[in-house]
Amino acid sequence: MALNPAVAATRLAVRPHLRALAAGGGAPLALVACSGGVDSLALAAATAFEAPRAGVRAGAVVVDHGLLEGSDRVARQAAAQCAALGLAPVTVETVQVPLHSGTGVEAAARAARHAALDRAAGRAGAVVVLLAHTLDDQAETVLLALARGAGATALAGMPPRRGRLVRPFLGVTRQETEAAVAAQGLEPWRDPTNEPGGPHPSLRAEVRARVMPALIDTLGPGVPGALARTAERLSADRDHLDAQAVALLADAVSAAGGSASGDGCVTLELDVACLARAHPAISGRALRLAALQAGAAPGALAQSHIAALTALVTRWHGQGAACLPGGIWATRTCGKLVFRASAGPIAPERQGEARGRS
Repeated sequence: MALNPAVAATRLAVRPHLRALAAGGGAPLALVACSGGVDSLALAAATAFEAPRAGVRAGAVVVDHGLLEGSDRVARQAAAQCAALGLAPVTVETVQVPLHSGTGVEAAARAARHAALDRAAGRAGAVVVLLAHTLDDQAETVLLALARGAGATALAGMPPRRGRLVRPFLGVTRQETEAAVAAQGLEPWRDPTNEPGGPHPSLRAEVRARVMPALIDTLGPGVPGALARTAERLSADRDHLDAQAVALLADAVSAAGGSASGDGCVTLELDVACLARAHPAISGRALRLAALQAGAAPGALAQSHIAALTALVTRWHGQGAACLPGGIWATRTCGKLVFRASAGPIAPERQGEARGRS
């Protein structure tokens, strides 16, 4: 009997990633991040089939966010299905999601989930963690970035790989994962938070249920694929610019010569002239990296913060410190951009000192 086309699509998507792991020798371990939903269950099934053929060990990790009543039961069922598919080891990670973090429940849950996946991979010795984001997820990500007026970095969407997180399904549609799960007789869990009006509603759920269907009705069924291709084309540009930004940041740190202030609150110093000579497309990225390295909260760091840092470099007129999320302040003094960890604003006399020295 012929293999179901959707099942074939999911297996073909996973195959090259697993073979690439096996090329390193040994018997590397890959973990599937599985919620029990359609996409991750399809990924678990495809990985369970392909891994032994590629010479790779495959397990799974299920994260229980504790946001819904009965979430522990859902997590146990997902783990049981993964084990039944032949994945091992299979673990359940329970996390606490702060509901009033200031970044929104969705972002807080994502941060907690990624931290849990990283811990689980470290304990198990896994080389990669496979995530089940699909072409449709990528299209939604690009659309949300467009709505926010984001730059090329955000429009490039989710990368196929970042660190040990790998996304094999970015070329697989949600329709294919649905069909693959049905063809294999698997029973997915339907997450109510993905539905409009559900608990902990998210903008992505609204885009998925209302905006994307409206675009497809108006512009045709190729909209998700076109948005995903936009991300793919921009990702190469993003990677190149990010590499240049890393190099620029290293040069700016080196040119600054390290901290000379003796201030224990100083977390990073950069040479302003070095940053000012760079193209804005590179310097902006370098400043974002610097802010994160100095301790700024990544989930709350916005373009407005990068604009304030840029103004300290290229439009200096004696302005005071730039306040960054996470209790980090940046000032310009003695030709340096100085990042400090502070419980409050920089003292007025320090701002005056900065204004008087360029």
